[in-house]
Parts: sequence; structure tokens; C-alpha cells
Amino acid sequence: MDRVDIGFVGVALTIVFILFRVPVGVVLATVGFVGIAVLTSIKAAWSIASNVPFELIGDWNLSAIPMFLLMGFLASEAGLTRGLFQAARIFLNRVPGGLASATVVASALFAAASGSSVATAASFSRIAIPEMLDAHYDRGLACGSVAVAGTLGALIPPSILMILFGIFAEVSIGKLFLAGVVPGILSALVFILLITFRVVARPDLAPRTDVIVTRQEKLAAVLDIWPLPLLIALVIGSIFAGIVTPTEAGALGALIAALIAMARRSLTVRIFSKSVVDTIAGTASIFVVIVGASIFARFVALSGMAGELTDLLAFAIERPILLVVLTSVIYVFLGMFLESVSLMLLTLPLLLPLYHSAGIDLIWFGVICVKLLEIGLVTPPVGLNVYVIKGALGDRVSLGQIFRGTTWFLAADLVTLALLIAFPVISLWLPALSK
Repeated sequence: MDRVDIGFVGVALTIVFILFRVPVGVVLATVGFVGIAVLTSIKAAWSIASNVPFELIGDWNLSAIPMFLLMGFLASEAGLTRGLFQAARIFLNRVPGGLASATVVASALFAAASGSSVATAASFSRIAIPEMLDAHYDRGLACGSVAVAGTLGALIPPSILMILFGIFAEVSIGKLFLAGVVPGILSALVFILLITFRVVARPDLAPRTDVIVTRQEKLAAVLDIWPLPLLIALVIGSIFAGIVTPTEAGALGALIAALIAMARRSLTVRIFSKSVVDTIAGTASIFVVIVGASIFARFVALSGMAGELTDLLAFAIERPILLVVLTSVIYVFLGMFLESVSLMLLTLPLLLPLYHSAGIDLIWFGVICVKLLEIGLVTPPVGLNVYVIKGALGDRVSLGQIFRGTTWFLAADLVTLALLIAFPVISLWLPALSK
């Protein structure tokens, strides 16, 4: 068996182990370590395995992850995200399917603070879906809107997935953040348009409400949620203006979240302690996967798989759009079985050399990659957001109802993906304006 064959066997084994729910970081590190030992020697494998954690975790860019996680936990625990859904429903009261559209808007804002799709889906499963079901909304529409709105956390900055992509692809995380802003807003708008058109065509999906909202209620809603949009604007705006780096923006965001919570007298010792503990746990779990992925990437490089794939896909390298389409098919398929972080860190060592050879802008590819990972979060049979909703609602809805509800939104996601591929300027114009 030659080196390339060993590489392909290693990738196949990795996918199999992940499908059997073996922890992703453990799988990547183990397969990478054994593969390196087979290709070189056990001594070389030990050397790489011992050096990678120190070299990687010492990367200054990685400190953005705990900072943004802390910002999100502080904002959530201190109540800065409370009232988002109620405020959105007040302003979208007269729009057909207003509760579902309000869920999308509130989820987009929540996602910008938390950076987590799963956290967004979990929160709005308990807030928005019961209210929609009580208003006699179609179960599929109610659950589907929450499932897909939760995926906005992957694209709208600050996004943990974009930080990881930037580190592994060696591109500017700040520019990746800025590149995700317009596609994130576009995704939310497409979801809202879909909901509106569907409800107009079939009013029984979402009965209209006759609630009259006063000006005082609108003002109260704005006063209740103002801290979160301010926090998001300051973080993204500081990156856009070139005042801070993404890592510094994470620290700035955590500080501002704490100061706002203190000003509102909602930051207690218990809340701060819980936010710090949750940040440590979240950071540790992500770093384990990152270290495993780095060892695995060394194995892929040593095996020569990248060169073999470059030769096999030479026809696509000459046609960049074809390469992106082939990548999309691979991601949509694998996204049915693998969760987003696993899928990205498994495939990037194989795909990045191809994109370098094709001369494709990696900032643009980063947005496409994260958008594809979003789609994987709601596709059967392993749509993580769907299982989060099922876990939150129990027997009130079935998995089949949730997956059926996401079907229309998946179609909308594919439309958005096609626009992002056809018009790279959607992703690239904002980074081009930044300092």
C-alpha cells in the first residue's frame, strides 16, 4: 500500500469513527498520529503530537475564541438577549407569518452575540416555538423557522467557524467577519421573504393576529433591547474601522457586555462565574478538536493526498466555479452525517491546496464554506439544530415534522448559496472597504 492509499484509508476510517459518535478531536488526533507513525516512524509521530498542541494553542489568534464565547455567555446570562423575540414580533406584527419572521430577526441578533447556531436554536426553541404553536401556526413552519434561523450563528460575525477557518486557511479573520455580514443579512431576508410568500399563498399556515401595538409599546421594546445592537455595532464597527484586531474585538466585546450588564444591574457574581466556567468548558472542547485536526492535517500532507486530488481534479481547477460547485455537493452530502466543526476541519486539509492552485479568493471560499456548513445543520439524518429543537420540545413535535418544516428553508438556502457563488462581490465588497 503506497502513501496516498494510506492517506485515503485514514480519511475513510476517520469518517466511520465520527459516524459512530467517537469524539471528533480524539478521532482526528488518533488517526493522524497512527498515520504519521505508519508513514514515517513512531518517534516522528510522538514528536509531532507533542509539538503541535504547544505551537497551535500558543497562536495569538486563537484567543479570539474564548473572548467571543465570554461575550456571548455574558450577554445571554445577564439578560441582554432577553426580549429580542418580543420586540421583533411587535415590529413585525402586521407581516404575514410575523411570529416566524420575528424569530428569524431575533435569532440573527442573538447569533451575532453568541456566535453559536446550537445556542441560538436551543434558546428560541423554548421562546418562539411554544408561542407560535399557541397561535395555531403550522408545526413545520414554526419548527423549521427556528431550526434554520439558528444556523445564522455560523455566518453572522462573530462566528467561531470563521475563526477556525481563518486560522487553518491562514487568512484574515477580520476580513472573514466582515465578509459574513452581508451574506448573513441576505440569508435572513431570504428566509423572511419565503415565510411571507408561503403564508400569503396559504393563510392557514399562520393565522393573522389582531393585536394592536401602541407607540409606547414599540418604544418600550426598543429600550429593552438596545444594549445588544449597540454591542454588535461596536464590535463589528471597530473591526471595520481598523481600530482593533478580531482578537482585541473579542476582548472589547466581553468588556462592553460586562459594563452594560453592570449598568443595568444584572451582572452578579453568580452570573459572571457561570459565564467564565462555561467559557472555559467551551474553549477546551473546541481546542481539543483543533489540536486533533492539526495532527490530522500533518498526516494528510505527509501522505501526498493533496497532490493526488489536485491531479484528479485538474479539470475543475481550470474552472473555479466548477470546483466550488463540486465542493458544494461534497459538503451537502457529508453534512448529512457530520456536524459542522468536524466536517470543516476534516475537509480543509484536502480542499485548501486545490483552491490555492485554482487561485480562488479564500475569503470568498470561507463564506461559501460556512454557508454550506449552515445547510448541514438542518439536513437529515444528523441535522444538529433539529435534534436540539426536538430535545427542547420533547413529545410536542416529532423529528419528521421538524425535518419536513426545514425543507422549504433548505431550498431558500440553496438560492442564497447560488447568489453567493454567482456574485462574489456580495461577500467581498465590505472587506474591500475596510482599513
